[in-house]
Amino acid sequence: MTVAITDVALAVLLGGALGCGAWLALAALPSWRAPALVDRVGPYVRDVTDPAGRSLPVRVVDPTAVLARGAGGVWRRAQRRFALRLGTSASIERRLQQAGRGGDVAAFRGDQLAWGLVGAAFGAVLLGAVIVAGRFQPPSVVLPVVGAVAGAIGSDMMLSSQAKARVARIGEELPTVLEFLSLCLAAGEGVLGSVRRVAQVGSGELTAELRAVTVEVDTGATLTDALGAMARRLDAPVLTRAVDHVVAAIDRGSPLAQTLQAQAADAREQAQRTLIEQAGRKEIFMMIPLVFGLLPLSVLFAIFPGIAMLRLGF
Repeated sequence: MTVAITDVALAVLLGGALGCGAWLALAALPSWRAPALVDRVGPYVRDVTDPAGRSLPVRVVDPTAVLARGAGGVWRRAQRRFALRLGTSASIERRLQQAGRGGDVAAFRGDQLAWGLVGAAFGAVLLGAVIVAGRFQPPSVVLPVVGAVAGAIGSDMMLSSQAKARVARIGEELPTVLEFLSLCLAAGEGVLGSVRRVAQVGSGELTAELRAVTVEVDTGATLTDALGAMARRLDAPVLTRAVDHVVAAIDRGSPLAQTLQAQAADAREQAQRTLIEQAGRKEIFMMIPLVFGLLPLSVLFAIFPGIAMLRLGF
């Protein structure tokens, strides 16, 4: 039975290698036939093209192009089905927006599907290696499934890490941006002009979001609505509190420069509290190798000589 499974694994590996080699050789070949005259002239003649200006599809008998289009269509259909199976989650959309990757949940599900397929392929290769080595056990059959699940979960964890890191960078940049805005307002700039100046001059995650705010204002949205949409999109508590105070000051006509300075001071105090909390957690984590690593070794070095002397009879 083991010999038969080994032969099947070898056949799968060799067949896969042969298929990859044939695909690479076929992809390296030139097109079988040059494009027709109508396909070459079509983009320059609107009468034979699409009314929107798109040219007619090029009719070239290229097996690699046909296979690539077919594989792309299959991949898009699989991506849509995978997204429909898992559903569009609001938390994923929020994390995508926090990470600066847009809110396309279907595209993220496609990435998850790709990582799952990569994990399944890695598990299948590992299973084949185990079979070839003659150490096959029945639980090893689940290696491709474990790899697929690990790939999908790893993609989700990577998105969460990216979103958390970007929100943390925005929180660090917030006091500087608020102080810069207050300086611009104190110098005589308007609210929108100050936001535009900071967005043009500054560099960072928050200034990129402010550039998006100015684009929304230029397309017809009000400044308060654009700022509120930014706060809801990022969902950072410090930024949301600052934006709420700024919007309230704009609506009520309060002195905005003093409000921004107060918000900058509050943001710096919040950053200091967060840093102290992180330092406390790191201190506790630093005790783990000390308690579970160095302390047992020191006790072992202290007790072992005595035990050795007792065994020798001294």
